[in-house]
Amino acid sequence: MKTLRDERGDVPGWVLITLMTAGLVVVLWSTAGPALSGLFGSSLTRVSTF
Repeated sequence: MKTLRDERGDVPGWVLITLMTAGLVVVLWSTAGPALSGLFGSSLTRVSTF
């Protein structure tokens, strides 16, 4: 008979995937954030001039 202790799972695997995903989001946001802000600002300016 199996106990709950036998089914611990792969905790280090999902922790590593979570940390790598968070790091990837931070890197992408830091590089694309200013460009997206500028694009959003210019589009609001163009819409408000109509």
